[in-house]
Amino acid sequence: MDRSIAHVLERAAIQHGEHLALAIGCDRFSYRQLNELANRFANALERVGVAPGHRVSLYAPNSWQWIVSYYAVLKLGAVVNPLNAMLTAEEAKYAIEDCGASLVVASADNALALVESVGSATNLQVVSFGPALPGALGFDAMIDRESAHFTIPAISPDALSTIAYTSGTTGHPKGAMLSHKAVLLNAAMTSVMHTRHAGDVVVTALPCAHAYGNIVMNATFACGGTLVLHPTFAEHAVLESIEQFGATLFEGVPTMYMSLLDVPQLKRYKLGSLQRCTVGGQTMPTAKIEQVEQAFGCPLIELWGMTELAGPATTQTLYGPRKRGSIGIPLPHVQARINVMPNCFASTLHPGIGELMIRGGLTMMGYYNNEDATAEVLTEDGWLRTGDLGHMDEDGFIFLIDRAKDLIVTDGCHIYPAEIERVIAGHPAVAMVAVGTVKDAEKGELAKAYIVLAKGRTASEAEIIAYCQARLARDRLPRLVQFMADLPKTSTGKIMRRALEEAARQELAASP
Repeated sequence: MDRSIAHVLERAAIQHGEHLALAIGCDRFSYRQLNELANRFANALERVGVAPGHRVSLYAPNSWQWIVSYYAVLKLGAVVNPLNAMLTAEEAKYAIEDCGASLVVASADNALALVESVGSATNLQVVSFGPALPGALGFDAMIDRESAHFTIPAISPDALSTIAYTSGTTGHPKGAMLSHKAVLLNAAMTSVMHTRHAGDVVVTALPCAHAYGNIVMNATFACGGTLVLHPTFAEHAVLESIEQFGATLFEGVPTMYMSLLDVPQLKRYKLGSLQRCTVGGQTMPTAKIEQVEQAFGCPLIELWGMTELAGPATTQTLYGPRKRGSIGIPLPHVQARINVMPNCFASTLHPGIGELMIRGGLTMMGYYNNEDATAEVLTEDGWLRTGDLGHMDEDGFIFLIDRAKDLIVTDGCHIYPAEIERVIAGHPAVAMVAVGTVKDAEKGELAKAYIVLAKGRTASEAEIIAYCQARLARDRLPRLVQFMADLPKTSTGKIMRRALEEAARQELAASP
C-alpha cells in the first residue's frame, strides 16, 4: 500500500510507464503522461500559494483535468474537497467556505458561476479548465509553463487528505474528514476482494468526486490497470466502451444496470471480455441481479459503503461464497456489527434487525468543524453508526433492510420501502421502481410505488398491486402506484426517494 494518495501515480508511473492509464472521450494518457501532468499542476498550484494543509475544492464533472487536479493537490500535501459537479454555485459556495478552501479548480461553466456568486470581496482563487476567464486563472496556461518534476513532501498516512461533503438531505451537508490511510486502505482491500490487477480495463461513469467513483479511480491506478472514464452515464456509450476496450470490469449503481437491461440492442454488443461487475450506492433487487448476470455473462458483485467510510466497507467476493441480496462481508481490517434494537424497529422480517455499525482504519476522522454531528455517529470506541438497518446471518453475511430515516409507518406498522421495491422489481414489465411515502390523514403514511416500465411493456396499477399481494403480507402492500417516464436521481444515479412525490407532480403537470 502506498504511503499516501500522493504516491499512487508516482509509483504507477515508475512501474507501468507507457501503459494506458486513462481513456476519456478521445483523450488517452499513459501513466507517465498522467503523472507528469499532475506534477506540472502541483508546481503551478505551489506557485500561486497553495501549501501543505491548505484546502482546495474541485468543482467539475469527470474529466482528465479533474484527475490531474486531484493528484496535484495531494502531491502538495494539501487537502482535496471534491464537490458534486451538479451543485449550484450557491450550494458549492457553502462547502467551499465551510472547509476554508483557498482555491477552487472548476470546469469553465462552474468557474463562471462561482466567480459571479462569490464576487470580488474574497481571497478565494478560482482556476478554470481551459483558458483564463474573467476572475479565474487558466488551467492550460498554468500547466504549460511548469516543470514535469515534483518532489512530494513527507506526508503521514494519518494526515487529512479529503473533506468530502454528504448530500445534506436533512440539513446542511457535513464534511467527512478522511485520512490518506482511509482512502488507500479502502482502495487496497476492495482490490483484494475483487481481484483487481494490472491487466484490468475498468469502464465506469461514476463521478470521481463521489466516494464510490473515487475508490474505483484510486484502485485502478494503484493496481496499474486502465480506467475508461465517462463524463456522464449513457447506455450505448458505456456498452460501446466495454466492447471497444475489451473491458474486464464495469462498475455502477443499480439504476445504471437497470437502464442497460432495457436497451433493445443489448444482445448485439460483445460483452464477453467482462470478468465481473460491481454495484453499490443502493441495494439492488435479486431479480435484477440475476438478469444482469445472465445478460452480461459474469458475476455482479454487490458492495456497500458511505462517504464517511471513504467508499465501500463491505462487499461480496469474486471467488468466495456469495449470497445474492447481501452486501457481503466486511473488507479485511474492517469490523462490522448489528446493533439490535428490537423495541425501536419491530419487524416480522427478521428477529435480529438493528443498525449496521462499522469500525476500522477507513472510518472518517469526524465531520469538519462539527463536533455535535460527529458525536451523533461516532462512538467513543470508534464505531460508526451508519443509519442503515439490517441483519447478519450465521456466516457473517450482512443483509440490509433499508435506511432508518426512510421507514414508513402505516397504522403503526413499520414498512421498509426496499422490501416492496425488491418484489416489484421482479415483475417482467418493470424496468425501475422506487417506493416513497405520502401523507394520509387516517393512517399517517402510505407506501406509494413509482414505476418506470420496460420498453414495449405495459402494466396497470391493479396488476402491480395484485402481483405484490401474492408476495407480500397484507400490511406491507403499496397502497398507491404511479407510472413515471423516469425517476429522480443524484449525480451518481442513486434514486432520491425524498424527491419522488415532487417529481411525480411535475410529470403530471407537464403531461398533455
